Amino acid sequence: MEYYDFSDNFKILSAEISSIGADPTGGLTRLLYTKPWLDAQMSLKKHFEDDGLNTHFDDIGNLFGRIEGSMYPQETIMSGSHIDTVVNGGNLDGQYGIIAPFLAMKYLKKTYGQPLRSIEVVSLAEEEGSRFPYVFWGSKNMMGIANNADVENIKDAKGIPFVEAMQASGFNFRKDTAAVRQDIKAFIEIHIEQGNVLEMENKQIGVVHSIAGQKRYNITLKGQSNHAGTTPMKYRKDTVFAFSKFCVQSIEKAKKQGDPLVLTFGKVNPSPNTVNVVPGQTLFTMDCRHTDANILNSFTMELEQDIQKIGTDMGIEVNIDLWMNEPPIPMDNTLVKMLEQVCQDNAVNYRLMHSGAGHDSQIFAPRIPTAMLFVPSINGISHNPEEATKLEDLAQGIYMLASSLYRLAYKK
Repeated sequence: MEYYDFSDNFKILSAEISSIGADPTGGLTRLLYTKPWLDAQMSLKKHFEDDGLNTHFDDIGNLFGRIEGSMYPQETIMSGSHIDTVVNGGNLDGQYGIIAPFLAMKYLKKTYGQPLRSIEVVSLAEEEGSRFPYVFWGSKNMMGIANNADVENIKDAKGIPFVEAMQASGFNFRKDTAAVRQDIKAFIEIHIEQGNVLEMENKQIGVVHSIAGQKRYNITLKGQSNHAGTTPMKYRKDTVFAFSKFCVQSIEKAKKQGDPLVLTFGKVNPSPNTVNVVPGQTLFTMDCRHTDANILNSFTMELEQDIQKIGTDMGIEVNIDLWMNEPPIPMDNTLVKMLEQVCQDNAVNYRLMHSGAGHDSQIFAPRIPTAMLFVPSINGISHNPEEATKLEDLAQGIYMLASSLYRLAYKK
């Protein structure tokens, strides 16, 4: 496929879509089933239709734009991402993964005509969980694994029920009779990296081979609050000290384990949290990720034993709540090799890598052949108004996606 520079087309369309939900502080806030969210979906729908794509919404608000295949219309090659954002986020996370396949499809149709297999872009309703305490609503519904009971009684920060917001936007629960699609033969998601690996290694494209598994914990330590001046050190049950010992030795173990394992203690709440009282209770979070389930499980099991031992030695009660336990998700090996070949054929400086963040692809991958492409993030920043990627990298990513879609949809 001949090289095409998508820079100008991307700048124009991205600026238009980024104006929808623009925050006065410079970021973007487009939460599920709000007016900015619906306006963005309707704007994309108009663009899809203006360029001859067949469009439709499904029951819950996923938007599809389709070019029918001439020889194998029942075989669909799909690409897309989510249209929702975090609060005051950037304008590339999710959105780039919708604009990119649309521009790729537009170029392919204009240059090569009708594909042999159908090509479809999807603007997924929700991935972030920023308005309601639920994630992957769009992709889970597409795969028929969303549990309506999980959202029937939840509300946003303003007390608005999920169901009320959904119906006010013109959507409703997926019909029980709706069949799960069997026509999707490949799904490719393109996304900003949201990290700094590609930038630090001077790579223009990342070919993702897996999405890391995640374990997230709330751990509560219960000791004894006491006077900071009258309680001798040897008689204290200081939960901040217990946490500190655990934090230091755990991070040292994580560094020794090495990449791709990562460990984060992101939240620490001591109580009573005042200057002159020994903290008798501390709640902290622990987030651990790895691409190998066995390593992830064995490492976190060791840490669970470590904190229990520290608690026993110090006379402190330990309560461990493992509230997220997502396994690693491998991408389809055939598609990964194809993406690598596309990079090699075009002399693109790429890296085979894993994703430390979650994506809609992790919902699709266990059910349909799935792969991902990354483009670099400047300074690794994401979920932030300063989120940015060089225009030439964004354009190169679209070209690589277009080349991949060409191989999948235009070749026998």
